[in-house]
This record gives sequence, structure tokens and C-alpha cells, in this order.
Amino acid sequence: MTDVHAPMTESAAQQLGILELAHVGDGVYELLVRTYLARQGAAKVGDLHRRTVAYVAAPAQAAAMERLLPVLTEGEAALYHRGRNARVHGCPAGCTVAQYHAATALEALFGYLWLTGRAGRVQELFTRILEDGHAS
Repeated sequence: MTDVHAPMTESAAQQLGILELAHVGDGVYELLVRTYLARQGAAKVGDLHRRTVAYVAAPAQAAAMERLLPVLTEGEAALYHRGRNARVHGCPAGCTVAQYHAATALEALFGYLWLTGRAGRVQELFTRILEDGHAS
């Protein structure tokens, strides 16, 4: 049986496709947003959903990624570029292709860090996004 909680080695994580990393990172990022908003206090479900979407929509993720670029390590920056250049199929309404690529890169970065057991770094980057006034 596979231990889904055991970190992957860096070489194993690097063997994953960028969209596989983004798939995991999408879930990680949304969970962080939902946790953050829940800790803000009681709110109606519809309001929580609206506020969550404000953080996880591609334009907001692209803006968050721009704010993270100066603090990325060399390896993280390389992963960002890999994610930004990934061949994605389609682009959701309400965002540009560039925003969608940047959002994919953010998700891939969070997925990679999560899978390799760097939850502390994930939290550090997410906290940076919040401190920089991401989505209100």
C-alpha cells in the first residue's frame, strides 16, 4: 500500500508532468485559502465561496505568483518557468492566456513543494501572498 503522506524524493517529483504537479497544487492552494477564510470567522457559505473564488481564480493566482517571484529559490524559479511554459488546453473565461499560464505555474510550484514534504515552505509562500494583500 502506498503511503500518500510520505514525501516524494525530488527526483521522483521531477518525473511528474507539470500538469500533474499543478493538479496537486490546485488542491493544496484551495485548501490553504479555505482554511484561511474559515479562520477569519463565521460567514455564510455563499460568501465563503465568493471569497474563495477571489483567491483561486487564475487572475488572482497570477498576481500572487508575480509577488512571489522575487523570493523564489533558483530551483523554485526554474519550476515556475516550466509551469508557465506548460502546454495547457484551453483557457477559462475571465482570464488571459498569460494569467492562466502563471496560475498553472503557481499551482505546479505548490504541488511540487507539497509532494516533496516542504509544507513549511508552502506555508511561508502562502503567508507572503496574504501579507502582500492578495485578494480582499
